[in-house]
Amino acid sequence: MKKQTYCRQLKGVVTSNKMNKTVVIEVSRVKKHSKYHKIFAVSAKYKAHDETNSCRIGEQVMIEACRPMSKDKKWSVVKKVKAVS
Repeated sequence: MKKQTYCRQLKGVVTSNKMNKTVVIEVSRVKKHSKYHKIFAVSAKYKAHDETNSCRIGEQVMIEACRPMSKDKKWSVVKKVKAVS
């Protein structure tokens, strides 16, 4: 029986594609304050590997965790969810 491996996946927007085979993805989440119960948005930026240099700024993409490729790059682009027109 083959074991299934779970890779963490996130959906975000491409904010920069200036680097070679690397894009910066901004992932936004909604959190709730534990004491005051106020709902607020939190965003984080991740560097992700883009082998084909095909991602453009503004596109929605799905990224998943992978082995570390550099000091900051530990994610890779899986697929484009929504393209820019």
